[in-house]
Amino acid sequence: MYTTYHLKSAQDISTDILDAIKATFKSRPITIIVEEYDNDFELTTEMKAVLDERVQEDESTYLTSEASIDQLKKKYGS
Repeated sequence: MYTTYHLKSAQDISTDILDAIKATFKSRPITIIVEEYDNDFELTTEMKAVLDERVQEDESTYLTSEASIDQLKKKYGS
C-alpha cells in the first residue's frame, strides 16, 4: 500500500500528516521519500531525435493511439 501527499511547500508538513501516516500504516515498516517538485522538463537529444523521426513518418501508415494500444494488447496480452 502507498499514499502520496502533494504539498505546496515544506512548511505545509504538519503533525496531522504524521498522525495520518501512523494511523494508516500502524506498526508496519515504511519508507518515506521526499523529493523536490521540478516542473522543468527538458527533452534529451535522443528524445528529440525520436520525435524528429516520427514527424518524418509517412502519414498513410499512421496508427491512432487506440489502434496502437490494440496491437500491443494482442501482442503482449492484457
